[in-house]
Amino acid sequence: MLDDFERAAIDEKLRATLAFLKKVTLFPEALTPADVEPARRAGASDAALRDALYVCAAFNVMDRIADTLAFHVPDRATFNAAARFLIKLGYDL
Repeated sequence: MLDDFERAAIDEKLRATLAFLKKVTLFPEALTPADVEPARRAGASDAALRDALYVCAAFNVMDRIADTLAFHVPDRATFNAAARFLIKLGYDL
């Protein structure tokens, strides 16, 4: 899933939500109300989509700050280990 969510063995609801977030991140100027419909049809609730957008927005802001301030980027293995940790435990504190 880390390399290609479009082909990963994941739930269709998650795949559709990630596709929506991809467009939000890469092409925000092209978003229309219709872009959220595939995720809704796949079973994502408006509350779940809102939560996903909050997380996406936070990561996008952090990413832009990191780029601007030239933060150190960990190697791929370190990044993958951290991502697996988050996938396993989630974001609950």
